[in-house]
Amino acid sequence: MDILWILWILHTALALEETLMDSTTATAELGWTVFPVSGTSENSWEEVSGYDENMNTIRTYQVCNVFDANQNNWVRTKYIHRRGAQRIHVEMKFSVRDCSSIPRVPGSCKETFNLYYYESDADTATKVHPPWMENPWMKVDTIAADESFSQVDLGGRVMKINTEVRSFGPVSRNGFYLAFQDYGGCMSLIAVRVFYRKCPRAIRNGAIFQETLSGAESTSLVAARGVCIPNAEEVDVPIKLYCNGDGEWMVPIGRCMCKAGHEPVDNGTVCRACQSGFFKPAQGDEACLPCPINSRTTNDGATNCVCRNNFYRTDSDPIQMPCTTVPSAPQNVISNVNETSLRLEWSPPRDSGGRSDVVYNLICKSCGGRGCTRCGDNVQFTPRQLGLTDTWVYVSDLLAHTQYTFEVQAVNGVSDQSPHSPQYVSVNITTNQAAPSTVSIMHQASRTVDSITLSWSQPDQPNGVILDYELQYYEKDQTEHNSSIVRSQTNTAVIRGLKPGGIYVFQVRARTVAGFGRYSGKMYFQTMTEEEYNTSIQEKLPLIIGSAAAGLVFLIALVVIIIVCNRTEERWNQSRRGFERADSEYTDKLQHYTSGHMSPGMKIYIDPFTYEDPNEAVREFAKEIDISCVKIEQVIGAGEFGEVCSGNLKLPGKREMFVAIKTLKSGYTEKQRRDFLSEASIMGQFDHPNVIHLEGVVTKSSPVMIITEFMENGSLDSFLRQNDGQFTVIQLVGMLRGIASGMKYLADMNYVHRDLAARNILVNSNLVCKVSDFGLSRFLEDDTSDPTYTSALGGKIPIRWTAPEAIQYRKFTSASDVWSYGIVMWEVMSYGERPYWDMTNQDVINAIEQDYRLPPPMDCPSALHQLMLDCWQKDRNNRPKFNQIVNNLDKMIRNPNMLKAMTPLSSGVHLPLLDRSMPDFSSFRTVDDWLDAIKMGQYKDNFANADFTSFDLVSQMTMEDILRVGVTLAGHQKKILNSVQMMRAQMNQIQSVEV
Repeated sequence: MDILWILWILHTALALEETLMDSTTATAELGWTVFPVSGTSENSWEEVSGYDENMNTIRTYQVCNVFDANQNNWVRTKYIHRRGAQRIHVEMKFSVRDCSSIPRVPGSCKETFNLYYYESDADTATKVHPPWMENPWMKVDTIAADESFSQVDLGGRVMKINTEVRSFGPVSRNGFYLAFQDYGGCMSLIAVRVFYRKCPRAIRNGAIFQETLSGAESTSLVAARGVCIPNAEEVDVPIKLYCNGDGEWMVPIGRCMCKAGHEPVDNGTVCRACQSGFFKPAQGDEACLPCPINSRTTNDGATNCVCRNNFYRTDSDPIQMPCTTVPSAPQNVISNVNETSLRLEWSPPRDSGGRSDVVYNLICKSCGGRGCTRCGDNVQFTPRQLGLTDTWVYVSDLLAHTQYTFEVQAVNGVSDQSPHSPQYVSVNITTNQAAPSTVSIMHQASRTVDSITLSWSQPDQPNGVILDYELQYYEKDQTEHNSSIVRSQTNTAVIRGLKPGGIYVFQVRARTVAGFGRYSGKMYFQTMTEEEYNTSIQEKLPLIIGSAAAGLVFLIALVVIIIVCNRTEERWNQSRRGFERADSEYTDKLQHYTSGHMSPGMKIYIDPFTYEDPNEAVREFAKEIDISCVKIEQVIGAGEFGEVCSGNLKLPGKREMFVAIKTLKSGYTEKQRRDFLSEASIMGQFDHPNVIHLEGVVTKSSPVMIITEFMENGSLDSFLRQNDGQFTVIQLVGMLRGIASGMKYLADMNYVHRDLAARNILVNSNLVCKVSDFGLSRFLEDDTSDPTYTSALGGKIPIRWTAPEAIQYRKFTSASDVWSYGIVMWEVMSYGERPYWDMTNQDVINAIEQDYRLPPPMDCPSALHQLMLDCWQKDRNNRPKFNQIVNNLDKMIRNPNMLKAMTPLSSGVHLPLLDRSMPDFSSFRTVDDWLDAIKMGQYKDNFANADFTSFDLVSQMTMEDILRVGVTLAGHQKKILNSVQMMRAQMNQIQSVEV
């Protein structure tokens, strides 16, 4: 930036002037040299004595010979040392006689004179050297009088004194002479003062600037570096002031501020330490603050005040906040028991400890003959057990006829810092007789065209002897008013008289002497259709015949060997059990997932939605964790179903670990709960270092939680954008290898991700990448709130990451995941750039259909871009498998030379995509053949005349070359340049393979 254009000028103290010569201070004759020499001409300057305005004797030079033409009278000062100054100022006091006041004056009379200077490294001047002429003398200016005198009285002339100041520079020799030339005037040179200017020592913006000489030109600005005053530190650097030609400080740049623990005084020229009882937390111009209540300092210059005994601050409390203490116990607890439920209410503590973040915890203990023990997980607290913000809680699912003690604790943000247990108030209650709790699980044992056999588990809390169960059912399209009832004294029932292929809604409840419990949740089961029944009979017929034959063998062999009989009976039982479950919907679905090819001993992924009750999948694949083992620290984001938090998990017998916690927001529907927990059912089946690890779930307390390992660096796309250009190619390939390894594991388990993208890859502190976000994307509702997921054929799909067959036909396979992996590769190598930039989703679909593909990111090795292009093959059968991708990346890591060949960027025009339909240049013998293949044969002569006759030369063509060849149509330019770009990429790939 040109600092001469800066308009803000800081006015400082008056500029300093350093005098080099002052004729008024001479105590004897000045002895300056004159020309012509005095005595040889009456025209020469003459030194005379005079008086200044204060009647002090001074020496002056005067000349007055106006009647002779062609006057050329010079007077030269003695040698003047410049003392490092680059610009010299001359102040002249003089008087001039008005030519019109002189009778019979000739036309050659002048009222001006000239000022000259001559530089020299030493005092070498003589009477004839330097010559008395403008060259070698440097003319400064012609000096004219503002006022001249003309009056004459008996005492002599009445003179009018003029004062003029002129400057010159730059001067670089050790010193100089001044000369005054009269060429026809009547004047007196009364006083001459020679000086230079400098900026004074100053303290500005918290920095000290030393005395600085002005520059060589009147407009020069000389930069001076400042040094922070004691106990200050730089804020903006460099710290500068500029000294202008008038010796004034200008244009301040940068500043210093007092350090933490110090405050500015004396107009910012001193940084003084904060006195006892005061503190300052950070650097700045602010004054020290008094210590907050319940805190003190231990020394001068304090940056914070420490809390007094029994007072605390949290890590998130600002240091200006008073220190606080723990609250007192809650007051006035009231209990209201209703069978096995309880409502507790209380009043806030009398003393909140000085804080507004008081919450309440509830400790439940059941008491019997052996003392009191903590309540089990079956007890439910609404809205929750810990961290209550309201002064009430509803407790349910207690045991009947049981004594309980409830402690209501008051805690605040500093309670965990106190060595004492939280203050609490307790209440003792006894529950009454109650109906049984809800039946939670119902299974379909078998079905026919007109009947369904169901079984269910006993209630978790029977609260007495179960007398019987009541099963209510009705057709799905009907209402509960049309329901039928079946009673059963056991936990199974056969419901008959149903319609073939009909879907029915079932609910069950248990009864004790205290009455019925609540109905279970609605569950849907379907009878067999006629076609299914006939198919089932045909499938069973060989089993029946085989079973009969086996029975016959059994009878014949009974006498021979009893062991054979036992084994035959065992096979029969197994066949019978298989026969009974052959019509199970669960078995049908499980068969679908186990029909693929899998390695011996390899686990296979089971979709949790194949379970009639998805909660059963959660219990099978996810570990239940007690909420008391989980401590939420802070909210770090928001998910589809609720908040995402970080916190700590402390399981019994294990070390505490940092975890990520997904919570289900309050007010959820049962469907939202199932969809939320389905991710845990999926994640719990995986165990791989590059797949996010599930620690467990919390389903028996509120809020419902999914707990996973914590990934310090968050999602891969934002992590790459925050660290743009900070990693080596090998590091990036290592990240890609980890993602591919995780996807290979998932593919081997027959799991299709469907939403593989950098945003769904998490990165830990060791740069290990792990695949995450399982199953949530397929349950997104069909809205437009997230532009990443666009409606397509009745669902929502992340268009930019999805293979064409998945967009058009919803055909999701591991091959479509490979396509998505290619997009992830592009995201990684471009450091989180959005795929296809600002193109609309429809434009992306159209471009892919026309065989366009993303170009290589900047500095992307051609081998990696070729692997991307392989992943984006239109025919999914031609795409590599994940195990091939892992092997390919391993080769690159072992042989880094493969990563050195880069795909150069085209110049002159930017093409956002590569055209994969362009032919491989290696299949042609000549450039002419290649031009014919891309339907640009009309330019053969143009290429030949411009000497582009080899593929090596053509591959280096730029847009300027294409214009120079004579291709003027925009469409032809684009097609040729796109084909050249593809040729270049193919040649680089060949070179990398050869290396």
